[in-house]
Amino acid sequence: MQSNALRVGLFGIGLDAYWGQFSGLEERLKGYLKIVEEKLKAVHPGIVNLGLIDTAEKAFEAGSQFRREDVDLIFLYVTTYALSSTVLPVVQRAKVPVIILNLAPEAAIDYAAFNQMEDRTKMTGEWLAYCSACPVPEIANVFKRTGIKFHQITGMLHDDPECWDEVVEWVEAARVANIMAYNRLGCMGHYYSGMLDIYSDLTQQYASFGGHIELLEVDELAGLRKVVTDEQIQERVQLFYEQFDIQGDCSIEELERAAKTSVALDIMVDKYQLGSMAYYYKGTGNVDNEDTISSIILGNSLLTARNIPVAGEYEIKNAQAMKIMDSFGAGGSFTEYYAMDFKDDVVLMGHDGPGHIQIAQGKTKVRPLKVYHGKVGRGLSVEMSVKNGPVTLLSVVEQQGGKLMLLVAEGESVPGPILEIGNTNSRYKFNIGARKFVNNWNSYGPAHHCAVGVGHISSRIIKLGQLLNMDVVQVC
Repeated sequence: MQSNALRVGLFGIGLDAYWGQFSGLEERLKGYLKIVEEKLKAVHPGIVNLGLIDTAEKAFEAGSQFRREDVDLIFLYVTTYALSSTVLPVVQRAKVPVIILNLAPEAAIDYAAFNQMEDRTKMTGEWLAYCSACPVPEIANVFKRTGIKFHQITGMLHDDPECWDEVVEWVEAARVANIMAYNRLGCMGHYYSGMLDIYSDLTQQYASFGGHIELLEVDELAGLRKVVTDEQIQERVQLFYEQFDIQGDCSIEELERAAKTSVALDIMVDKYQLGSMAYYYKGTGNVDNEDTISSIILGNSLLTARNIPVAGEYEIKNAQAMKIMDSFGAGGSFTEYYAMDFKDDVVLMGHDGPGHIQIAQGKTKVRPLKVYHGKVGRGLSVEMSVKNGPVTLLSVVEQQGGKLMLLVAEGESVPGPILEIGNTNSRYKFNIGARKFVNNWNSYGPAHHCAVGVGHISSRIIKLGQLLNMDVVQVC
């Protein structure tokens, strides 16, 4: 998969008129900026620190340098009062999202020690080292009036986990936005006929996320299967036994058929540098193609487990949602409503086809199916539940008019009986109750598929939406 390393810009601001008036203030503020840089580097190594910007001339040069450095996100550290004219040229030239860091060096000024200082000039210099909040309204005003999108973090330089957790989430969101911008999504086959909710405007996917969409032919994958060697097949069967819980009624012939397709998939993924994929193929009597598609589930599950999420039924929007979840480190497994359990107040959700075996509760079972319901052929399928604990659901929703939005919900994967039918399915509980969750989720008109991942990461997804200029709705 092609990728581009995330670059995060950082600069501090001050007022050059202060340096001759207040001895040591400039060096002190530069020291604070260095602390911010080190904290950011602990989160992400690719930090471009342009230092303390204190004149309009420096601001224009800094904006040009950020453009040359190709930064994806800028942290503006407000160290003391500074003129907005020393800020605006930086972000106008850079043209990337801006996070204003309004960070005090300590929780409070030591008023008693401060008021005992006999030199009022030194007192003013001391105050200026604490007045980071002072110019933020001025900066916000100018950003609003000039159409620059910005976000704020207000807190302390030290001993403020809430503040620095927020910084981490912004960096994580920027990293995922960067992954999406360079992701190569493969689309193999065609839509499931009549499933109108999944039809997508591919150009709108480019407009919202960036990346590249490669249209692939099932015939090519079928052709690649013919060059797979017996040795590769046996090695892949062995890998299946290591990665899956192969049930006793799975025949060696079906395992070898799936292994051949799995190896061919890897060749195709490498050829096109794919980072995700959506697929479906109905089949019209072409034996090679039907043999390929009916043996694809295990190989696609392995791809999903190694950060190349695969969505069935040609659900391109959901392949994007799965890639987002996977990029946040949460997994991202293909899912839909399976049933409602009003007795236990849970929603059963899952899907046929590939699952994300890295987020399974226990080892994923492989079962033979005599029929793929609603689809051509028969073969091996996977059965798993998502790990018990917190989960997040994500849907990329195509709204009336074509604009995309992100729909999010947080819940819990809970233990209990599932449908042992050779599909992924889990039991999800929501703090607003199953009935209200279903009504609220459906009210926003998502497709019937979504991505599920482990952990509660809605706050990160909300930040991603802000970076991508996409609306985000959280139902619970």
